[in-house]
Amino acid sequence: MTHLLEQNLTAHIGTQKYLCTINWRNGQMIMDEPVSIGGGDLGPDPYSTLLASLAGCTLSTLRMYIDRKGWNVPELSVSLNMYQETSTEMITTIERIITFPEGLDTDIKERLLVIAGKCPVSKILENKIVIHSKINE
Repeated sequence: MTHLLEQNLTAHIGTQKYLCTINWRNGQMIMDEPVSIGGGDLGPDPYSTLLASLAGCTLSTLRMYIDRKGWNVPELSVSLNMYQETSTEMITTIERIITFPEGLDTDIKERLLVIAGKCPVSKILENKIVIHSKINE
């Protein structure tokens, strides 16, 4: 088994309601919940952080592909949101809207839409995920 991260991501919460400190290789960020549910809104909430991962992976993957093809696409952006529906099981749907510069050929846009779906985080989210939780002893 090969881990995707060089080092474990770690997180900590103290007594301040919902305020978490997240640490990775060389950095730190905070996560919090909106004021509307009792947080301080001092950082992104967990849902926003999940979508931010998909946004960053999507844009990085598209940039690598665009550069490799030598296409003139100076900038692009992505907008994401998600919702959940429950029928017999809970289904989460993520809406990803990619905005390209005006005048970009439709064939290129369609190809880039396919490539967006191949970014590593998309692949993770679209497949089965198993979470193994245990107590550190």
